[in-house]
Amino acid sequence: MAAVGLFDSGSGGLSVLREIRKILPDERFIYYSDNAHCPYGEKSASYIIERGRAITGLLLSKGAEAVVVACNTATAAAIATLRAEYAVPFVGMEPAVKPAATGTRTGVVGVLATAGTLKAPKYLNTKGQYADAVRIVERVGRGFVELVEAMELEGEHAEAVVRESLQPLLDAGADTIVLGCTHYPFLLPLMQRIAPPGVHFIDPAPAVARHLVDVLKEHGISLVDGDPGVELLSSGNDLTLNKLFELI
Repeated sequence: MAAVGLFDSGSGGLSVLREIRKILPDERFIYYSDNAHCPYGEKSASYIIERGRAITGLLLSKGAEAVVVACNTATAAAIATLRAEYAVPFVGMEPAVKPAATGTRTGVVGVLATAGTLKAPKYLNTKGQYADAVRIVERVGRGFVELVEAMELEGEHAEAVVRESLQPLLDAGADTIVLGCTHYPFLLPLMQRIAPPGVHFIDPAPAVARHLVDVLKEHGISLVDGDPGVELLSSGNDLTLNKLFELI
């Protein structure tokens, strides 16, 4: 049966699946959490490419006719290779610097992302396009992925971890903050409590969902086959994956 495949280093890509299902509720999806190898943020590009190949092969074997790389780090490291090696369309993630740059009132944009995303050429090129118009300050969300994978979305420890990376952006005057990792939206309620009123957080997932619809139309892919739903797969323990799926 035809499906859209999605994969991430862990369960964070469910934040993307959540947005996709809002506009494609009757489709079939296969989501793969590579949590046995999570996080990807500090791993080499060659390692992530090999994981991308293995996961893509599995998704295609299960009927995926399009693949969403629901991970900013994997998009940066692997999507060009995957597009070159497989015939199906791929949709990836990119930190939403453009809407942040056009929407900021203070002229300061914050970017929270993994180390792998922040050093990727695609991000650096995008950042360079707006560097003259706004000030862009960046922080790695240290420990954010681990919090989500542990389902620790609230509490004093989670707040302390999030504040350590978020506060420097706020102190720099950022009034618009880009969430550059698909895990981070699960910590958004906590971030919104830490940030003062008026700070806007941008999750790129809704834009990715809309782009996927366009890609499916462009390639003539129709997935409505009378068997909608989501198949969850993981390379490790699937406890967090199933619990987070219940939240979306």
